[in-house]
Amino acid sequence: MLDARKVLVTGGTSGLGLAMATDLANAGATVVLTGRSEERAREVAAGLPGAIGVELDVRDEASVARAVARAWSELGGIDMLVNNAGIGMRTVNPRFLTDPEGFWTVPADGFRAVIETNLTGYFLVAREVTPRMLAAGHGRIVNISMNHATMRRAGFVPYGPSRAGAEALSRIMAADLAGSGVTVNLLLPGGATVTGMVPVEDLPADHALIDPAVMGPPVVWLASAEAAGVHDERIVAIEFDDWLRQRARRAV
Repeated sequence: MLDARKVLVTGGTSGLGLAMATDLANAGATVVLTGRSEERAREVAAGLPGAIGVELDVRDEASVARAVARAWSELGGIDMLVNNAGIGMRTVNPRFLTDPEGFWTVPADGFRAVIETNLTGYFLVAREVTPRMLAAGHGRIVNISMNHATMRRAGFVPYGPSRAGAEALSRIMAADLAGSGVTVNLLLPGGATVTGMVPVEDLPADHALIDPAVMGPPVVWLASAEAAGVHDERIVAIEFDDWLRQRARRAV
């Protein structure tokens, strides 16, 4: 289905990134997945057909430049970037579900770490990839987001602002690239997922987490010929089938 498609997935060694990289590779795409550890990235990539593991710290401009140049060279181009690398609330408050803390208690270095990873990281990687895509005359960028409720929930600084910023960034990227041949879309699971970012022990007994595999079908579709020209959309993975049906009805 995706033969000859070349995809770069940041933060692809676990969670949503690994789920998407797995489905893309199984659908025939050649995938470069990244992680902060070169060894870990290579180890995970070895388990996927034709995948390549590359070290990338999305907070570091030099690391981003090296990784993108390497991915572009090894693949002979990049057809799609999946901006996914991120960290969650647990990095600043391990018990954020049961003991939310006011924004004024968040340490500045913790705030910066989340913003630099979840927002600045998206910007740095997209900034490095986009000129190459523009020169090639085509490309697709998929920015991973979260529910809007996450962006305004009490006790969710800095994670909420980082995701809100990334969503605004994605919309502006789409506006900047309109008509260029490079498309930009948002993709989100639609709820909390089994990625380790949410302390399962603090969840209500009746609250089920979403399997990261839900991200596979929509990201594979976004890489396919069917998604040519799809631009500035916000796709919720758990509602993907309904979204596709509504899209088909609008096209009639």
